[in-house]
Amino acid sequence: MRLTPMAVPKASDVLAGELRERILSGEFAEDTPLPPERDLVSQTQMSRTTVREALRILEVQGLVRIKAGRAGGTFVQRPSQDSVATSISLLIRGRQLRLADLLETREAIEPFCARLAAQNRTDEDLAVLDAANKAIATDDDNLTNFLQANVDWHVGVAAASHNELLIAFMSALSKAIYTATENEAFVDAEVRSVTAKAHKSITNAIREGDPDAAVRRMNRHVHSYAQAVLEVEEREKIEVDDE
Repeated sequence: MRLTPMAVPKASDVLAGELRERILSGEFAEDTPLPPERDLVSQTQMSRTTVREALRILEVQGLVRIKAGRAGGTFVQRPSQDSVATSISLLIRGRQLRLADLLETREAIEPFCARLAAQNRTDEDLAVLDAANKAIATDDDNLTNFLQANVDWHVGVAAASHNELLIAFMSALSKAIYTATENEAFVDAEVRSVTAKAHKSITNAIREGDPDAAVRRMNRHVHSYAQAVLEVEEREKIEVDDE
């Protein structure tokens, strides 16, 4: 029987894996420096090139930042929402996911974001939503301004949930949907008007601390929006009410 050759991991991957575990376990605290390169070379008996490659892997993964100069070094940092959002964005683009996939995912996530927002929102969260609503309602034909305000509102609802994973997911999804719907043929006066009305209604439920109404209204909004996006040429009027 012929044996399949075993894949031997690169030394830099092995070292990066060991350092990653020590960072994530808290052995290396955030904002503290890792041992200098020369010490890592001495401790691991690996080449300087291998050590540098391992550190670059951790840098790409967002676990360290490398600072040059006399006061420089390799400093530990915890994964951020931005790093999670970047990974999701890379998955969306790299796999060339369909717009329908993005919209279905948003339909699954956003109503629960709205529920948590109604339960956990602060005055600062409401101020963000109000500012986005004001920008959306502004009589401005600029497509970029409308889409950005729309993203700000949807991400704002996720932020009001105070769930870091949901915030990261919604940041990535909203930016991808922004790009996919940057279309004057779709974003017409009707879509702008209905969007403004829906957002205001959902914001009111969040402000009033009514999670059931927030879920119901958000579910209707994202479902109707998804249908309209996917049927640009033959869409029917999107109805949104307060119940």
